[in-house]
Amino acid sequence: MSLGVLNNIAAVYAENNLTSTQSSLQNTLEQLSSGSRINSGADDAAGLSIADGLGAASTALTQSADNANQGVGLLQVADGALSQVTNLLNRAVTLSTEASNGTLSATQDAAANQEFQSILAEINNIGATTSFNGNQVFSGAAVTVYSGDATATGGATDALDIAALTSASVGDVGGTIASAGTAITYTPGAGKNLSTDSLTTAAKAQTALTDVNTAITDVAAQRGYLGSQINTLNAISSVDSTEQENVLSAQNSIQATDYAQATSNLSKFEILSQTGISALAQANSVEQEVLKLLQ
Repeated sequence: MSLGVLNNIAAVYAENNLTSTQSSLQNTLEQLSSGSRINSGADDAAGLSIADGLGAASTALTQSADNANQGVGLLQVADGALSQVTNLLNRAVTLSTEASNGTLSATQDAAANQEFQSILAEINNIGATTSFNGNQVFSGAAVTVYSGDATATGGATDALDIAALTSASVGDVGGTIASAGTAITYTPGAGKNLSTDSLTTAAKAQTALTDVNTAITDVAAQRGYLGSQINTLNAISSVDSTEQENVLSAQNSIQATDYAQATSNLSKFEILSQTGISALAQANSVEQEVLKLLQ
């Protein structure tokens, strides 16, 4: 091999390899320090796209489970309020049964009716003031609970349509549930009207007794609907949580640093870096031999 100083091929070769080693060493250190195998699109463009999509899905599913839990909270508030309505109606049954007896005097009928009307007023009050997160529970307007993984095909809505509660409409019977694609809606039925009932006479008390018993049945039907929706939302929350766990696992398998491999690469590239520097120094020193020919 001829000796020359125009181009130090060995040094160029050593420098190129050292540059490549330093780049790989830097990339490995990024993986170890960040915990992520993909720190830029240059690392794995396709993997980054998949991992980011899975990350968005995981975030959406986490919030969807929370959405369902909030819906459960709303339904539980409504169910608790209706439980108190049932207690009031049971008292109304006692009063109506008592007033249906013809042995009561007009004064006693009036006293029973006064308490009966107070019960109807309290039912109106419960319907008007029961709230969840600042919103009226018995407004008669549907509250939509959304769940999904942030994709067009992975989203669904569940409309919680809680019937309005007043003394003119107590309970909810005959409601219907319909499903259209990913949307589930409920159309409330009519509750029992107690607003015109009174206990001023035995005959009116007997009519009121029949109406109150019907209202108790209607309230039970409404609580049955609320209970079924609580179970549905709990199931949705469970499914979303399980799906989120699996999506997160898939994202982790794509994006997370394999520390066993990364530490092995670190050792390899550190050795190559040291040997590369030594090789570059040696290649440069070889050129000095040309000077001996000029002595």
